Amino acid sequence: MTTLTPQRKKLLAAIIVPIQVVFAVFSWRDLSRRADDQVRGPKKLWRAILLVNPGNSLFYLAFGRRKAGADGRG
Repeated sequence: MTTLTPQRKKLLAAIIVPIQVVFAVFSWRDLSRRADDQVRGPKKLWRAILLVNPGNSLFYLAFGRRKAGADGRG
């Protein structure tokens, strides 16, 4: 197994951190604009989950949102 050099670690962080920030901002914005019935679980819980770790934004995007049905309801 190869180890990452300090330079590669910095490069990896420079790529991953901005991506995480974009997903976190998008998730937070999406959560604030969605109606309560379009979110699985309480919004306060999702806000806490997103605040603890911005990486959880992918978890929210995958499991926290309800998809609109054919009739337009969640």
